[in-house]
Amino acid sequence: MNAPIKPGSKQERDALRHDMTAAGCTLADIAIEMRTRFRMRPREAWRNAHGWTLQETADRITQVSNHRPGESVAADASLVGKWEKWPGPSSRRPSLAVLFATAAAFSCQVEDLLDLDDRRALPETDLRSISHRSQETEPAASHAAPVATPEPTGSELVRLAADESATWAQWAEASNVGDIALEQLLAETRGLTSDYLTSDPVALFVRTRDLRDRVFTLLEGHQYPRQSSNLYMAAGYLCGLLAWMSSDLGQLRDADTQGRTAWLCAELAGHNDLRAWVLSTRSKVAFWDGRLREAINFARHGATFRTMGTVAVLLACQEADAWSELGAQSESLAALARAEDARASLNGDDEVGGIFSCQPARQENYAAAVWLRVGRPADALHSAENALALLSVQPVRAYGTEAQIHISQAAAHLATGEAEGALEALAPVLTLPPDHRLAPVTQRLKELSSGIGRTHSSGSAAVGLRAAIEEFCVDSAPRHIALSSGDSSG
Repeated sequence: MNAPIKPGSKQERDALRHDMTAAGCTLADIAIEMRTRFRMRPREAWRNAHGWTLQETADRITQVSNHRPGESVAADASLVGKWEKWPGPSSRRPSLAVLFATAAAFSCQVEDLLDLDDRRALPETDLRSISHRSQETEPAASHAAPVATPEPTGSELVRLAADESATWAQWAEASNVGDIALEQLLAETRGLTSDYLTSDPVALFVRTRDLRDRVFTLLEGHQYPRQSSNLYMAAGYLCGLLAWMSSDLGQLRDADTQGRTAWLCAELAGHNDLRAWVLSTRSKVAFWDGRLREAINFARHGATFRTMGTVAVLLACQEADAWSELGAQSESLAALARAEDARASLNGDDEVGGIFSCQPARQENYAAAVWLRVGRPADALHSAENALALLSVQPVRAYGTEAQIHISQAAAHLATGEAEGALEALAPVLTLPPDHRLAPVTQRLKELSSGIGRTHSSGSAAVGLRAAIEEFCVDSAPRHIALSSGDSSG
C-alpha cells in the first residue's frame, strides 16, 4: 500500500501543476492555486507554477538580467529563497532590478509577484517606479511565435542607434545613492568602530549587521564607479568589524567568513588602507584560532601596502605577538622594533578609527604580552604601567585593551612570585560586566590561571585568584553565545 502524499510536498505540487496544465490553465491560474492551496508567497508560487528549483530560478533570473542594461543580477539559490520569504524573517528585500528580472523570467508582471505585505514593506519610490515602468512595458511574453519585424535601414537605423545611446546615457547618469548618503554611511561606520571600544558587543553587532545590509542593498543597484568604490569600502570596513566582533565573541569560523568577504570588498574598492586593516583583522582571528603562521603571514602581507595612519604599527605588533607565542624571541623583538619605527614615521590619520586604530596604549599592551612570553617580566611590567598611563589620558578608554593590560600586569607579578600584587592588578578586570568579558580576555585569564601552579606563588592569594578567574570565565559573553547555540562545553 502506497503511503499518502504529504500535503504541500513536491509530489503534490507537481501533481497539481500537471493536472491544471492538462486542463488548459495558465501559469497565472496555477500560481494563484499554489498560493491559495499551499499558502505560498507570490514569488514562491510562480516558481512552483513553472516547476523550477531555486537554483534553476536563480540561473534564469541571472540570464534574463544580463540582457537588461544596467540591471544585471547575480542570483543564487540562497538569494532566491530569501527574496521569496521577504518581508518575513530570515529574508532579504528584492531590489527593483531583481523584481523586474524575476518577472521577465516567470513571464509575468511585477505586480503579480507582490501581495499586500510586499506593498506595505516596499518603499514608496519603488512602488511608483514599478507602476510607471509597468505602464511602459509590453505584456508578458506568450508562447506564440514572435512576429518578425524588418531591420531598420538608412536614416532610421542612424536615428535608432542615437536613441539607444541616449537611453543608455540616461541610465549611466542615474544613481541610487548620492554623495550626502555616502558621507552619512561612512560617518555611521566610524561611529560603530568607535562605539565598539566601550559598548555592549552583541547590541553593536546587530547595528553593524543592519548597516552592512543597507550597503549591500545599495550595491545591488546602480551608481557611479566612484560611488560603488566608496560603498565597497564601507562594506569592507563593516564586514571587518563583524569579523573582529565575531572573534571576540568566540565564533572564529564565522569571523573567518566575514574576513574573506571584507577582503573581497577591499579588492573591489582597490583601497590599500582597507586591505591592510582587513589583513590585520584576519591576523587577529588566526592568532586566537591557534594558526600562528597564518597570523604572521597575514600581518606581513598587510605591511606590504602603502598606507596612512596606524595600521602599520598594529600589523607589526600582531606579528610580534604571534612570533612570541611560537617562542621565537629574536623575530618577536625585531617586529616590536618595526612597530616603533612605524610609529615614528606615521603618515596621516586613520580613515575610520575606533577599533581600526592603534593608539600608543594599544601598542604597549602588545609589547607587554610579548615581553612576558620571551621571559622578561620586568620589561612586561614596565610596558603595562606605561600602557595604563597612556590610556588614562585618552578620550576613549577601550575596556578590552585595558583589561588585557591589567592581565599582563598581573602575569608579571606572578612571574616574580607576587600573587597578592597579581590579585590587586586583576581587580578592575574581575569587575567587568559579563557582556564585556570577551574571548581574548577570558583566554588570557585562563592562561594566567594555568600558570599559577607553575610559579612559586602559593597560599590563599593564589588560590583565591584562581577561583576568581574560574568564576569570571563561566559568566562571559562567549560562554553565553556558546550556550545559546546548544554548546555546553566549558
